[in-house]
Amino acid sequence: MSGAGPVLHLAEIVLWVRDMDRALAFSRDLFGLPVISPPGLPNRFLRAGPGEGPVPEMIVLVPHPDPAGTGAFPADRPLRPLHHMAFNVAADRYDELERRCREAGLDVRGGVHPVLPGVRTFYVDDPDGNEVECIGPAAP
Repeated sequence: MSGAGPVLHLAEIVLWVRDMDRALAFSRDLFGLPVISPPGLPNRFLRAGPGEGPVPEMIVLVPHPDPAGTGAFPADRPLRPLHHMAFNVAADRYDELERRCREAGLDVRGGVHPVLPGVRTFYVDDPDGNEVECIGPAAP
């Protein structure tokens, strides 16, 4: 690709979490992201994609320094620095993931991608209120 910059792919999205068990149940158990960090490390690194060479695409869960929620972690979305993140979901697993999110009691919201034609999307919130978009090819 001519004119491409030196960045190969997104390597990490790092998120504060108030409850690591709930965050792992969401990212690891519901979304199927494997934990790749060694046991005992307080931060949990999860593989989100193959990446390039020795650097995979990762979601990193970091224990929030104020787990009780008394500090300045904004409850109102417009005050947060992260608008949302998105996962590219395999076409043959999209419906299953949406169903699993509903069965987990998540508020599943539909959407239309403003730039990518021929895709379908839905949105859910993780246990800390971060919005997660799931994008997959439109159903045939």
